[in-house]
Amino acid sequence: MKLSEIKKHLSTAKGVAFQLPNGTFVPEHFHVTEVGMITKNFIDCGGTVRKESVVNFQLWDANDFDHRLKAQKLLNIIALSEKVLGLEDLEIEVEYQDNTIGKYDLGYNGETFLLLNKQTACLALDQCCPPQEKQKVKLSEVGNQTNCCTPGAGCC
Repeated sequence: MKLSEIKKHLSTAKGVAFQLPNGTFVPEHFHVTEVGMITKNFIDCGGTVRKESVVNFQLWDANDFDHRLKAQKLLNIIALSEKVLGLEDLEIEVEYQDNTIGKYDLGYNGETFLLLNKQTACLALDQCCPPQEKQKVKLSEVGNQTNCCTPGAGCC
């Protein structure tokens, strides 16, 4: 979800609730302790230099049972962050500490914000593991071929 999308949802939301991938909810007395932009500069396994930026929300279980974050308050925090930090309309990543600090993508089901598990992937499949050309072989020769999974065969 992009920053513009959460602002749209918050403008009509009755409340602010975040649901974890396992179905449990972030306690309703959570705080948004940070809104910012994180930029990651890196080289993928194929040697390509990359740069990715996300808007980051950090949620914290405050044990402050007297306060609840309202949609308008979160909109105000976002507006201040846009003004001061010059946030762009980027994808949102949410940090929340359960057993460890987890990073989540953000979704919305019309009522609740969903913390979605992030996935890793190879960004350079075409360079580090090029597709093998299919070779035509006689069935009688199948036992003599090296397998891609054989150590030293040259594939990931």
